[in-house]
Amino acid sequence: MPERRFLGRDDVNDIESILRDDETDFGQISHATVTRGDAVFTWDYERTRPGLSKLYEKAKDSMWNGETDLDWSTDVDVEKVASEMSGAVEQFRRMMVSLDDSPVRLWGPKEWTEFEIEAFNWRMSQFLHGEQGALVCTAKIVVTTPWIDAKYYAAAQVMDEARHVEVFAKYLDTKLGGSYPVNANLQMLIDDVLGDPRWDITYMGMQIMIEGLALAAFGFMHQITEEPLLKKLLRYVMSDEARHVAFGVLSLQEYYQQLDGKEIRERQEFAFEAAIRMRDRLMMHAVWEKMGISKRAYTEMLFKVRAQGTNPFQAALFSKIVPNCKKLGLLDAGDGWLREKFTEIGVIQFEDFTDTGEEYELLDELARDRASAS
Repeated sequence: MPERRFLGRDDVNDIESILRDDETDFGQISHATVTRGDAVFTWDYERTRPGLSKLYEKAKDSMWNGETDLDWSTDVDVEKVASEMSGAVEQFRRMMVSLDDSPVRLWGPKEWTEFEIEAFNWRMSQFLHGEQGALVCTAKIVVTTPWIDAKYYAAAQVMDEARHVEVFAKYLDTKLGGSYPVNANLQMLIDDVLGDPRWDITYMGMQIMIEGLALAAFGFMHQITEEPLLKKLLRYVMSDEARHVAFGVLSLQEYYQQLDGKEIRERQEFAFEAAIRMRDRLMMHAVWEKMGISKRAYTEMLFKVRAQGTNPFQAALFSKIVPNCKKLGLLDAGDGWLREKFTEIGVIQFEDFTDTGEEYELLDELARDRASAS
């Protein structure tokens, strides 16, 4: 039996399909999507899942105020921040320039500085849009999850996500002077998550895939930037996000033990499709077009460079997703189907990184700040 097509593609690396998906316009001021799933009530109020109860108590203790806990009077040197980001991917940039037919071969410092400023704005914009996606998806989890422990925690996470939307929107508005529209691949994945009636798919798509990638991206940016407002903002958001991903891991570990082989394969396929959406999202076509490089020219260049090596920034974003999928038992179920797929797209090397179920206790930045202030 031939293997099913993913995202409607015969080949997930097909450039024509990638460009086609990126044509979807989500630039309007609002976007409506159909949500599916049962609203589940439970009359069993006994808290029987200690891991989720512990997360809930941690969430209550770790609330912070984006308006008063961050110093918004900080002046931000956007060019300096962009330069910091550029240094982290210098080798990948040199590989792009080295191609004989590279559309950026003649770029000088001026063009690269402008590009990095736009790329920084684009990344922060997608953080913002992803956080709104998390806000809406987590509200759906409150409605659809069958356990009272999970409803309690998801309700606390909704507050976290509202705070994240607030602070990223304010940073973009007051420090960067505007934002990019939501990336088509990100919005299509969020739409898929909301449109699936299975309650665990909301967890998988948002808590494991989108939030897992965001946690890695925040960590990467936090590690290389010295901009004090952004660094503290990311520290606090990362503390919240680590709990959110752990929430997904703890909940799905229990549920996936009850599923049969066919049902697990469906979750593996969803995880793989989500990974491809996340990978394609990172191409930043909107930035390249603003710099005068067509989407086709950049995408063709990107695949030539990928044949030589992986962009460390893009690959590292999967450093949370892969170990969490392994902890859920998805990597090696069904004769290792998902392992094979993650190997094909060049991210399997992260399988033994720390999974977020263990990591969230290490990222309690608010508690550290409170302790140092007392």
